[in-house]
Amino acid sequence: MNSPYYTTVAMDLGVCQLRNFSISFLSSLLSTDSSPVRLDNSSSGASVVAIDNKIEQAMDLVKSHLMYAVREEVEVLKEQIKELIERNSQLEQENSLLKTLASPEQMAQFQAQTQTGSPPTSTQPPAQAPALPPTQPQPSHNSGPSA
Repeated sequence: MNSPYYTTVAMDLGVCQLRNFSISFLSSLLSTDSSPVRLDNSSSGASVVAIDNKIEQAMDLVKSHLMYAVREEVEVLKEQIKELIERNSQLEQENSLLKTLASPEQMAQFQAQTQTGSPPTSTQPPAQAPALPPTQPQPSHNSGPSA
């Protein structure tokens, strides 16, 4: 999970957190009455509004970046879910096929193993070649008339 995408998202999140902290810190400085910086009353209202606007713009930027990152992550997760559903379907089909091809003895052995929780054994008897019908000796044709 250390792909460049995840690193970028982590860095973006870190930048967003830093911006949020900076905005909070600036807001707290501007809202305190004991601030050493004093503005005259005529310009203080305009500068506070300007700073509020900048803070709001920064927060909107952070919000849009986070929403973009979340949408990208949702798309990646949707694609992973789609792939997992396809893989699950494929495995279910293989399982169904194997069940139909397995002999009753193999199925009973498998069920016994799943009930006991033991891993399946990998040693299976080798496939036997089909038995050939017994050969019967052909009657020999000796010289002489048959009656």
